[in-house]
Amino acid sequence: MHRRIVVLATAVMIGFSLAGSPQAQARQPGIEVRDGATQPVFSRANAIVESVFVEADMDSDGDGKKDLIALDVIRPAETEKGLKVPTVMEASPYYGGPGSLAGAGTRPKGFGDWYDDYFVPRGYAVVEVEMQGTSRSTGCPTTGGPEDTRSVQAAIDWLNGRARGFRADGGAVTAGWSTGKVGMSGVSYNGTLPNAAAAAGVEGLTTIVPIAAISSWYDYTRDQGIGYPSIWSQRYPELLAQAVASTRQRAICREALARLGDLAADGTYTYTPFYDVRNYRTTAKKVRASVFVVHGQEDWNVKPANFSRWWAALAEQNVPRKLWLHREAHTDPIAVRPEEWQRQIGAWMDYWLQGIDNGIMREPMVDLQRPDGRWETHANWPAPDAAPSALWLGPLGTLTPNQPGNHSIRRFADDLEQSEDMMVAEPDLERPHRLAFATQPLKRQTRISGTPSLQVEMAADRTSTPLTALLIDYGPGPRLIPQDKTEAELHTSSCTLTDIADRTGCAKPATMLQDDKPYAVVTRGSIDTKNRDGLTEDKPLQPGLQYQVNWETHPKDYVFPAGHRIGVVLVGNDKSYIATDPAEATVLVTLGAGKLTLPVVGGPAALSGALRTTG
Repeated sequence: MHRRIVVLATAVMIGFSLAGSPQAQARQPGIEVRDGATQPVFSRANAIVESVFVEADMDSDGDGKKDLIALDVIRPAETEKGLKVPTVMEASPYYGGPGSLAGAGTRPKGFGDWYDDYFVPRGYAVVEVEMQGTSRSTGCPTTGGPEDTRSVQAAIDWLNGRARGFRADGGAVTAGWSTGKVGMSGVSYNGTLPNAAAAAGVEGLTTIVPIAAISSWYDYTRDQGIGYPSIWSQRYPELLAQAVASTRQRAICREALARLGDLAADGTYTYTPFYDVRNYRTTAKKVRASVFVVHGQEDWNVKPANFSRWWAALAEQNVPRKLWLHREAHTDPIAVRPEEWQRQIGAWMDYWLQGIDNGIMREPMVDLQRPDGRWETHANWPAPDAAPSALWLGPLGTLTPNQPGNHSIRRFADDLEQSEDMMVAEPDLERPHRLAFATQPLKRQTRISGTPSLQVEMAADRTSTPLTALLIDYGPGPRLIPQDKTEAELHTSSCTLTDIADRTGCAKPATMLQDDKPYAVVTRGSIDTKNRDGLTEDKPLQPGLQYQVNWETHPKDYVFPAGHRIGVVLVGNDKSYIATDPAEATVLVTLGAGKLTLPVVGGPAALSGALRTTG
């Protein structure tokens, strides 16, 4: 791709020695910086491209040999003349796809994303890492397990001179051109691997940009004791590992992959040691890297709790961080806001990997997009002045900031076939398969920022039942509903700088569907009542006995407009959201003892003020 090269007499030259003659200094290559940004002064066309096989400190396929992790490297030609560069890395299980190993391993596979076209001319190496057991790498994929992390660590160790690397012919190769600093980025599983490596405290990992990424594989496949539907609900760790493994490694790893399914705990959906080692938040204290989190508020693939709980864990450790919270679903931000995304990720890498004080850390910490497409900036997230504000479940379907004295009981009978539209429509009508509650129309707009929660006093005629809460905005549309991109769309779409300029391929805007219904589901959350006291053990209900059950929905930053009503709907099963429980319990809920707690900006006073009647 043609680029206009601009060389300034005042350019800041980094990476060359001041020793020796002026002529020697002039010959020594270095990056060029203008207005706080690295400039594209190195040739992409002349860049060095090579494949390296790095020895990992593990034998995950049990063949008696250490796993070899395949890397493709592209770096400026000047790295052969003394230029040392940091690395932008994307690790993935998807580079080769199933069956990719045959005939592979002798030549680079090529770079498909825009990172190499953008970063290599600016003085970076770009490295693509093939996770163990996938594409050309040996070993067995483990769906978020420690072996995934160690495959990434092997690559970073090689860039820092701590691991051995080989060419396809077996010859040794080192990364003498590397500064040792690495910034990882990626979407979905490719964004999860950076979280895993950062939580392991891998030395040399300087910054990560996890996009639509998992922070806990339990939270990815379950919600508080109950599985998510379809592929997530049955032997998912095995199914995913089977899907990404190369043909050769799938055969070698057959028993190891089957064990992943055996350990999935699908029978109870409890939180086991298998999931504990796949919960990267438990070791957030080891994070040395800065973190730029990106997530969609309508991402119901990697659901929003994954980013919010990780963000909170990073905040507790005072990790330098930044957040993009956009309105869309499971997607790459290059399709959401391409020019600004390039600017910010470029500035982020320049700051953390090149040491350029470009002001990115003085910009607002949070970029937040509203449903109508507008972007806002904020100093932090959740909003610092958001405070828990209760709305009590009252008689006649009321939802009020004042706790009712009436402690009557209402019941609903679970219905496996009930759709979400049937659950939430017409909240003022009593229906046998749901309980609906709504406030009076709001006098002024009300913003929530954070994680809503529920407290319900209930009894059932079964030893277990799901409880699902749907937070609803009751008011006229229309609204736009973004559509998820599939893993194939995310990882195989053309993604060049031309695509970004033309909004094609990976930068094609998401499909948005118009919804004219007089309500919208803001967020949702479910719990299996047998896990009311924790996710590590089951405590069956005694039929007819009352219990207090507390659970969370997924987080949200949302503005309820003036004139709209805040609503909450309680049901058992929600087949579009969770794996259904065939018990179909009848549930009794005590009014006046249950409440919805919202993280309202301005706290209880703001919520009460928005609901206060006049006259």
